[in-house]
Amino acid sequence: MKTAIVIGGNFAGMTAALELKRKGKDRYRVLVVDKSPLFLFIPSLIWVPFGRREIKDISFRKDEILRKKGVEFLQAEALEVDADNNKLITTKGEFTYDHLVIATGPKVQFDVAPGVEEHAYYIGTPNGAMKTRKALEDFKQNPGPIVIGATQNAGCMGAAYEFLFNIEKWLREQNIRKKVDLYWITPETYLGHFGIDGITGGETMLKSFMKMFNIHYRTEVAVKEVKPDGVVLSTGEVLPSAFTMLMPPFIGVDLVTNSKSIKANPSGYVPVGEDYRHVSIPNVWAAGIAVEVKLPFTPGKVPFSTPKTGYPSDETGKIVAENIIRVDKGIEKLKKKSWGSIPGLCIMDAGKKEVIIISDKLFKPRNFAIMIPNVIFDFSKILFEKYFLWKTRHGYSRLP
Repeated sequence: MKTAIVIGGNFAGMTAALELKRKGKDRYRVLVVDKSPLFLFIPSLIWVPFGRREIKDISFRKDEILRKKGVEFLQAEALEVDADNNKLITTKGEFTYDHLVIATGPKVQFDVAPGVEEHAYYIGTPNGAMKTRKALEDFKQNPGPIVIGATQNAGCMGAAYEFLFNIEKWLREQNIRKKVDLYWITPETYLGHFGIDGITGGETMLKSFMKMFNIHYRTEVAVKEVKPDGVVLSTGEVLPSAFTMLMPPFIGVDLVTNSKSIKANPSGYVPVGEDYRHVSIPNVWAAGIAVEVKLPFTPGKVPFSTPKTGYPSDETGKIVAENIIRVDKGIEKLKKKSWGSIPGLCIMDAGKKEVIIISDKLFKPRNFAIMIPNVIFDFSKILFEKYFLWKTRHGYSRLP
């Protein structure tokens, strides 16, 4: 029996573990190592600050689901990988493996600029989303200017756009919209770049949204400093702000950067081929955000990155599981699909409205790409949330 250890148990990690056990059956002992026993549907965190969701609505215990499917779960922190000796060191002991899958997700680089961690809110974690909810409740009593956006080197612009349009809707619902100057700041070279070199019609659509909702915007700007009452931009402009929410960059987690044998890139990501196998360590694999992805575009005046979303994370988890089985069967031809060749499938919430984004490839060149606005209600986003939570709660990893 082969032992496969999966580090991380959210989108990519849980999918990889379940698929490996489903396809490999009793030929594999599959162990998931994660600090948290909870699965979190991260895309819905944008709704938590506004009370549309509670954390309990979008999370559940994954350890029980994994065990029902024959996958072991260890609640521990992975500290270091000794790839030379096929060993994982954790807070609960050392474990040897035949295959290792790194699906750890990101570390948030709050120190990208002074004051970001101290004076800006962040919605990418349950704790951050709940702190933001409390801040908005206080904000209602004394409204003022708001700055929303992404910092230099950020890649998750989509979530920031979603929060922007949701807060604009929330301000109107609270009857305080006229009291608030709302600003959007982004390192993107143009609105709707998204770190994928845009979608046809995207810039025009977002410009019309900004005009329709009276949102001031600044493109190709970096954050020089965040202060309690304002945001200093790289251009020297100071935007007054009574509430600031920013998406900082993602970098590799400490486990990867501390594991010298993994040979991570300067950002802390795992170098892999199109089969998601480590470029020089045959039994180490990566899936999801932990994967090194080359920029598919030439950066502008301000650097920014490319997004790593749930759908590609899920897909790479499946590819890794399939390829591990092929390797152990002696099959030389592995499944290959670069990150940029995975179809683009995203639903951007726009404050009880939505924009459906579909493309045959995430990165250019593409054969088709389309953005479909739905100004009636964000039912597609809700349906996708319900579907994915249902699928994952039942361990149906084979489903798209």
